[in-house]
Amino acid sequence: MNDDELLRYSRHILLPDIDIEGQERLIASRVLIIGMGGLGSPIALYLAAAGIGQLTLADDDRVELSNLQRQVIHSTDRIGELKVDSAKQAIQALNPTVTVNCLSTRLTKPSLTTLLGSIDLVIDATDNFETRFIINEACVETNTAAIFGAAVQLEGQVLVYDPDQDNACYQCLYGSASDNALNCAENGVAGPVVGIIGTVQAMEAIRLIAGIGRSSSGYLQVFDAKQMEWLKLKLPKNPHCETCS
Repeated sequence: MNDDELLRYSRHILLPDIDIEGQERLIASRVLIIGMGGLGSPIALYLAAAGIGQLTLADDDRVELSNLQRQVIHSTDRIGELKVDSAKQAIQALNPTVTVNCLSTRLTKPSLTTLLGSIDLVIDATDNFETRFIINEACVETNTAAIFGAAVQLEGQVLVYDPDQDNACYQCLYGSASDNALNCAENGVAGPVVGIIGTVQAMEAIRLIAGIGRSSSGYLQVFDAKQMEWLKLKLPKNPHCETCS
């Protein structure tokens, strides 16, 4: 690290759990964030601020006025722009040392599997089961760590898949669930809820990369904003899971 980096990341370096070695791991890491909406916004901003060396952003949507209630990486003057381009502008304004790659096409299973050859960690910030299952399958097949998040109305959840731990994957939790589940467009969501879930996902990413504490793999973290309560539930691995068994 040069002098500017030592100053920029000094509050991390002061932490015994991160120190210079942990910060260097963050700088050397390559993270893929799929979805630049309500979850992807805080994830991208906090990981950029933390010094993740390379962020790859994937999203084929454009910024709309209705997004701005919760998608804080975007702004009114960027309505109509591709979300990945809008997010890149915000990230580079915050930390120009971060390399940002933009993918404005929807990822398929083959394209994602190929991409993961140059990625250390995947963060799911999408809003549908179909894409999450594709992410899960590709990560299990390539032994790539993944952090899944979801939020709707006043609830949210986080699940970590760590290939170094022989624990449950995303499909162990939901099996063959369909996209008939609740979604933000039809059922609404409180802006701070996606902020909380996305920030937790960012912290889980930093923990995994820097080697902080014990992995959250094997647990489902559930947040209830109405009661302001967290639950941490043990998630057993499904011995009949179609993806990881």
